[in-house]
Amino acid sequence: MEGDAAGASCAQVMNGLTGRLDDRTNGGAPLTFLPIAALKQNGLLQTLMARGDTPTPTEEDEALEKARQDWEALENAHPALTEDAGPTPIISFNEALQFFQTSDLGGLLKNIQPTVRRTGLAAVTHFLFGPPRLQRELLEERDLVFAIAQCQVDNSQAVHMRVLQTVYKRLVGSRRDCPRYGGHWESIGFQGMDPATDLRGTGFLGLMHPLYFVMDPETLPLARDIYKLSQHPTQNFPFSVMSINMTRIALQVLREEALSKECNRRQQVVGVLNDFYVATYLHLYQLWRNQQKTINDSGFVLKEVELFAKKNPKQMMRRLEVFLKERRAGRIPRGTSPDPQAQHPSPTLAEKGGGALMRQGGKAKEMHFTGVCDLPPDMEGEARLI
Repeated sequence: MEGDAAGASCAQVMNGLTGRLDDRTNGGAPLTFLPIAALKQNGLLQTLMARGDTPTPTEEDEALEKARQDWEALENAHPALTEDAGPTPIISFNEALQFFQTSDLGGLLKNIQPTVRRTGLAAVTHFLFGPPRLQRELLEERDLVFAIAQCQVDNSQAVHMRVLQTVYKRLVGSRRDCPRYGGHWESIGFQGMDPATDLRGTGFLGLMHPLYFVMDPETLPLARDIYKLSQHPTQNFPFSVMSINMTRIALQVLREEALSKECNRRQQVVGVLNDFYVATYLHLYQLWRNQQKTINDSGFVLKEVELFAKKNPKQMMRRLEVFLKERRAGRIPRGTSPDPQAQHPSPTLAEKGGGALMRQGGKAKEMHFTGVCDLPPDMEGEARLI
């Protein structure tokens, strides 16, 4: 009885109006639930004062219709993913490239550094004995490449999301979409749940290169072979982070104008850089597999690959051409299986790269492979692993 009396005397305050819990009244008139749209427009007090205690059926229907329209407008502004929604369509490299070609990248173009800045004797030596300059008609295409390397992943851009989905699906052989964030990205070699965090050094170009790799029918088998090796019990390595390092090396070789001759010959920059990226990853793959490398060797291997790529870009491209030709002919390409002669670096590597590494003493052994980072412009030519 005492509990009932306490409940009867207890009052509820709603927007400044007092009513008892037992009969839920407000001054003797029953409180009624009002449409959300009406509350949004007028507030509770204004609605009660304007419409009285009980809305008429006509008023109620109009308010419900208004509320329905409000919800439809909200759903159109923020469409929800449903189970019936189809998978995100894969995107070709050319379609993704066209997106950037037609985008306004003026703000990014102001920050690019497409060539190495040389002064004094170094500038004179490069002018007299260095590689040929890139032809004028190719400069815009070259600048586009470096602008893409400045572009970051944008969740609001459908093309960006399709590129991410395509790379993942083609590597793992899945047809289903994967979440934007999650541990599944680590399975293809990113370092965390968000691939964008690994792209600081190469921007969106770090996704465009693997997109080309997995969408070209000729290079897709090689991409999957490398991905398979990256999952090896003892020779494993992070596929995507290693790919980003291949992009970084390719960008630096382009910046040093070592690819200008080939670009001039083929009258294109993007295609040459794509092939050079694949050739660089092929070179690393063959070293890693044939010499039984592990993650502990990653710093030394990357340094060796970078030195060879800078000194022998033409030979790198030629090796890729031969590799793909042999694969088309149904033969096992050279370098894809253990070879006694492949257990040691080539004379070119030993002579040109080994001496520099030996002079560094213990520094090479201290390098650990955990990712890439933003770098000062004057250090971009070296392998940096933190």
